[in-house]
Amino acid sequence: MFESESVPDSFDGLRIVQVSDLHDAVFGDKQQKLIAKVKDTKPDYIFITGDVIDSNRYNLKQSLQAVEGLVKIADVYYVLGNHEVATNKVNEIYEALSSLGVHIMANESTVLERDGERLAIVGIEDPLMGRTTEDMLDIATANLPDDMFKLLLAHRPEIFNTYVNYHINLVFSGHAHGGQVRIPGLGGLVAPGQGLFPKYTAGVYEAGATKMVVSRGLGNSSVPYRIFNLPEIIVMDLKKK
Repeated sequence: MFESESVPDSFDGLRIVQVSDLHDAVFGDKQQKLIAKVKDTKPDYIFITGDVIDSNRYNLKQSLQAVEGLVKIADVYYVLGNHEVATNKVNEIYEALSSLGVHIMANESTVLERDGERLAIVGIEDPLMGRTTEDMLDIATANLPDDMFKLLLAHRPEIFNTYVNYHINLVFSGHAHGGQVRIPGLGGLVAPGQGLFPKYTAGVYEAGATKMVVSRGLGNSSVPYRIFNLPEIIVMDLKKK
């Protein structure tokens, strides 16, 4: 739960489910187990925070089976991860997702309104696309008031300080795979972009007015095994304090 005075009254109780780092993993026939899990949570919105495919075994048709089910549950918002960029097929992936009705958040924002109150969903691409995180956030938030409540989809958690500097209220991130191996009492062992004993691997982190939830994700990439590190989906409710 994200509890804050900054949550607009009309969005009190809003439920977001985050799906991250699928990496072409399979959860039942045509992803029915995963789809059912998400459906059972009754989300208002679903956020996909990158690496829905794996660049080492690119199979877009198979990867999109989960998305085909998710769009029937709630509005789906998506930002790409480093693996999408690594395929050099970003346009193909964007077009396929868009054709399913997914909202592609490529350095842009959308404003939701309830009973005259508003909040913004912001999404930025992976830095491998050639822009700095600051540039992407400048573009994505250019037309938003400074005091508007902002939800950010951003694949990489290691750039947390930048999200804090931009006064984002709540960030949804992934990429770290929970540290791959979780050592009781210490946390994750290794994560891309952070190396050994990474700082941001799973759970909620806070600095200033910003909180960031980092999903352990669902699949694996070059390292095929997880230890003490189960796959997860995140269920986050907004609560007016």
